[in-house]
Amino acid sequence: YLFRFNIRLLLSTPQRLKCNKVLSIFCFYHFCVSAGAGGWSPIISDRYQWLEVDLGERTKITAVATQGRYGSSDWLTSYLLMFSDTGHNWRQYRQEDSIGSFPGNSNADSVVHYKLQQPAIARFIRLIPLDWNPNGRIGLRLETYGCPYTSDVVSFDGGSSGLLYWLTSGLKRTSRDVVTLKFKALRNSGTLLQAEGQEGLSLSLELERGKLLLLLRKGRTSSTEPQRLVSLGSLLDDQHWHHVAVERRGSHLNLTVDKHTERVQIPAEFSHWSIEQLSLGAVQSEVSQKPVTSKKNFNGCLENLLYNGHNLIELAKNKKQQVTISGNVTFSCAEPVSVAVTFTGPESFLQLPGTTMSSSGGVSIGFQFRTWNKKGLLLSFELPQQGGVAWLYLSEARLQLQIHKSGRALLELSAGASLNDGQWHSVELNSRQGRLTITVDKEERDSSQASPSFPVTVESHLFFGGCPVEDGSQKCRNLFSVFQGCMRLFTVDNQNLDLIKVQEKQLGNYSNLQIDICGIIDRCSPSPCEHGGPCSQSWTVFHCNCSDSGYSGATCHSSVYEQSCEAYKHNGNTSGHFYIDVDGSGPIKPQLVYCNMTEENTWMVIQHNNTELTRLRPFTGVNQYSIHFDYSSEEEQLLAVIKQSEHCEQELSYHCKMSRLLNTPEGSPLSWWFGGPGAGRVQTYWGGAQPGSQQCACGLQGDCVDLQHYCNCDADRMETEDSGLLTHKESLPVRSLVLGDIQRPGSEAVYRVGPLQCHGDRNFWNAAFFDKETSYLHFPTFHGELSADISFLFKTMASSGVFLENLGIKDFIRIELSSSTQVVFSFDVGNGPLEVRVESSFPLNDNRWHRVRAERNVKEASLRLDELPVATQEAPADGHFHLQLNSQLFIGGTASRQKGFRGCIRSLQLNGVTLDLEERAKITPGVQPGCPGHCSSYGSLCQNHGRCVERANGFHCDCNLSAYTGVFCQTEVSASFKSGTSVSYTFKEPYEMSRNSSALPSSIYSDMTLRGENVSLSFRTNQSPALLLYVSSYYREYLAVLINKHVLRSKVRSLANGQLHTANSCALPLDPHCSLHIFYLAHFLSPESDDLDADLSRLASLGFTGCLSVVHFNTISPLKEALLRPNSSPVIITGPLAQSNCGSAASANSYSAENTHHLSGEKWRRHLTFNSIRIDSALIGGTKLLYLCIFFTGLYL
Repeated sequence: YLFRFNIRLLLSTPQRLKCNKVLSIFCFYHFCVSAGAGGWSPIISDRYQWLEVDLGERTKITAVATQGRYGSSDWLTSYLLMFSDTGHNWRQYRQEDSIGSFPGNSNADSVVHYKLQQPAIARFIRLIPLDWNPNGRIGLRLETYGCPYTSDVVSFDGGSSGLLYWLTSGLKRTSRDVVTLKFKALRNSGTLLQAEGQEGLSLSLELERGKLLLLLRKGRTSSTEPQRLVSLGSLLDDQHWHHVAVERRGSHLNLTVDKHTERVQIPAEFSHWSIEQLSLGAVQSEVSQKPVTSKKNFNGCLENLLYNGHNLIELAKNKKQQVTISGNVTFSCAEPVSVAVTFTGPESFLQLPGTTMSSSGGVSIGFQFRTWNKKGLLLSFELPQQGGVAWLYLSEARLQLQIHKSGRALLELSAGASLNDGQWHSVELNSRQGRLTITVDKEERDSSQASPSFPVTVESHLFFGGCPVEDGSQKCRNLFSVFQGCMRLFTVDNQNLDLIKVQEKQLGNYSNLQIDICGIIDRCSPSPCEHGGPCSQSWTVFHCNCSDSGYSGATCHSSVYEQSCEAYKHNGNTSGHFYIDVDGSGPIKPQLVYCNMTEENTWMVIQHNNTELTRLRPFTGVNQYSIHFDYSSEEEQLLAVIKQSEHCEQELSYHCKMSRLLNTPEGSPLSWWFGGPGAGRVQTYWGGAQPGSQQCACGLQGDCVDLQHYCNCDADRMETEDSGLLTHKESLPVRSLVLGDIQRPGSEAVYRVGPLQCHGDRNFWNAAFFDKETSYLHFPTFHGELSADISFLFKTMASSGVFLENLGIKDFIRIELSSSTQVVFSFDVGNGPLEVRVESSFPLNDNRWHRVRAERNVKEASLRLDELPVATQEAPADGHFHLQLNSQLFIGGTASRQKGFRGCIRSLQLNGVTLDLEERAKITPGVQPGCPGHCSSYGSLCQNHGRCVERANGFHCDCNLSAYTGVFCQTEVSASFKSGTSVSYTFKEPYEMSRNSSALPSSIYSDMTLRGENVSLSFRTNQSPALLLYVSSYYREYLAVLINKHVLRSKVRSLANGQLHTANSCALPLDPHCSLHIFYLAHFLSPESDDLDADLSRLASLGFTGCLSVVHFNTISPLKEALLRPNSSPVIITGPLAQSNCGSAASANSYSAENTHHLSGEKWRRHLTFNSIRIDSALIGGTKLLYLCIFFTGLYL
């Protein structure tokens, strides 16, 4: 039945109201009031008031309702709820583990009803006002809803008391085992339950330092080290009830503590394991099977212990024969009254009376505390000597005692370590007979002593946790951090101090304390830190250390790595090893792969343990070989990569001699392989063929060596091979090979399984174009209750528009372009809208791709735009509410069809999951799948005159007009020259025609219209003088570049120093009516040639020894053509020419530095001789005068 409780309030004291309940169904209120009729209204309205309800017995409370005081301006706007079984040790009810306050009323008449998300089991309810109508006072009418609650309870004293259950046929065993219970612990460690089965296999639930552990043991000896399966919960020694459930299904086990569940896998031997006995409360002796006294025994109470639905406590109460009771077991739960106080902030303090100087001239003070903070003042008191003060405080989680007088320290002591672990720690300060001692946790090793020359006693008052606001009457000084935490069990001279009297203002004084409650919260249990980031905390905040996790953000939620090689390429990276995170913020870990960016497609390469050609030799008695392949990536990583990629392949090769492969006269294959998810499925086709065909590539192409067979190796008569690529993604990766026909005399076999290679990122280029403000795409509701991340790229020419929106009844989440320079991330989780903004200094409607990353978690909300600094907004002090959405998710627009977005959205991911915009756009009017035009954003990646070419998904750098090669035209084309090496390039058509053409060249044989000749090259040599380059025309005009150390007067002392130098020259054009004939690199003439001056001819005959790189003449790259296209280009190579990386800066010494030197203008012209050809010249013109400018770059050791 559902009950409403009729509450009659009885006035207890001006500060405290207590009420008794009369249980009835659907009855009216009867209130005791302080000033007139109509509800509860204390005389003083402050936060020290409360209303307490005694329900008479433990009850299941499901809801509360509040109303203002009748006919008044008195009502509450917010309040706290506390629950207790005993009237002491209160526990605050929290919504969603973080939000403590409840919304109240907005007037005196309306009723605000609140259903508790989790019912509370308690006898006492306490309502504490937080805020009220500012134009009135505290006023309240209260109603509570709930149901009767019945339970069976057993109590263990932590000694030898325990219960032992023998699971006979009466307790029916099923295919699964379920144990549920509640416990209340009086000590922070102890064994709650141990289940034993055959062969000494056992599972146990053990409390250790306030955490619940599930342990597995193999063997009955105590020396056997248990295996920890899982740890859940924290601060479980708080003397409150906690719910536990253990469910075993085969080899999996679920452990639930309160509202949190962990799923673990247990060893295979437990899959058919049956429980034979259950022991509770005490550890059983392995010899006598009787409980033994141990610190591991549980001290506390268990409630409603059920095993597969059987009430075990009821069996013990009824003294059933399968139950053995030992020690002091009682079937009730009595607990000691321990009143704690919580110091919440800077204004918190507790003042207690001290002692006067006794005949012994000493003092004894004791208390317990628990905190997460490393620093804080615990206790201070004035010494009888004028100006003397003692401070007991935490510093770096150690206990420190410091006594000061007249501004100097007279004494310092320290004890303990790591006292900020959230556990209760006892402190004792004793001063007797000239000896001062501080002790932590009653441990001698954690104590410190001194013999001061002065008495240490208390002059008047003890101040715990802080000091009152200075009013001139109290002597208290705090030079340290404030204490935030809990304290209890205060003693002075071995006399206990009653904190309830303090609460009732009958003893001492206090401010901003929570009395009779320890409000400590473990913000790291369960850990808000994702992806294995360690969690640490103080009293008010937690911190996630993401440094080794591969993730970033307040909760280590967002991956620091890209999701594919494709994404790395478009960040401007070149080939190399990279970590990729295929699901972003999802659960799959980052993996290290090789990204091959040397081709038009960007390949992701995943290695395994054997990618080389491997020879198999026959062994007697061995009919089959089985080879397993272990990949560098884990199973879920491999499958995610394959799913995400547009194309995957893996080479499968078999070189054979008298070793058949697939086909036999009987039709069954002799060899096969396993591929696909898990261990893989049997595959009976070979590389280059189709799945299920039982063929090799030659069978598909019809060119096998024996047309009666579908594989070359099946001909069984010569050395041959069957090789090809496996491209069916559902069959990848190759997991293992089974090779059969290798045992015959003369059989030889060599196999190779290449690495898994994939290209194309289906997520990275998934895009949609919104051409109207009223167009949008819709998807199912976004679920990001406590943690959400959203990332996407956009480009637009519009100045505003909504990218994304999802609505709830009150809640919403939205990301929009609010202006041409601003992006806004906004949401409401029921406590008012919150906005995070990023302002850009440049327009965002420039039709270029811009990246947006938004994240919301329990600690903060953040927004990042491109590479601008991250903007953040901290969450409210009590944390976020759950984000509750119920509408469809709108992309590119809103439900109202207003403020829609016009432009492209690409690679939209929510919590690491990519939304398929293209598929949805295909069936949505006003939205087009895909979005071309990537060169506007990525074209700058093409270097060295490389040309950006649009592709459907991405772009490509065309390096035909560049002297460089590579994915971004960034790789130098270099060659090593010997003295007899030369490269000549013959212009195919009269050069003046190509130079005067206004059309863009379509091949390497033509050129653009130029105002002058442009020559650039890099070289490395120890030779001087040396000829580097020569260009001649049909009219005996020529242009040459040579080295001579006597001419170039620059900061470069010598160009023939073996270092890399770059020369860039520009000259007035050759006669516009002349035609270029031939282009030479290095040695090209004999000394007797009549084609040019004798001095230059003699220099040319010496040849060139060294390195030439990235040689460029206008739009022609003769060295690149000679090295990469020697058969299709008009080049002639004489002598040895080898491609090399000698022109790369990386080939220089690692200690070298790059220096740029400019030689131009009048200074340069003074060093040229134009009337005759001299060996001293650096660049030589023939019959036509040239205007020259040359720039040199050198790399030095």
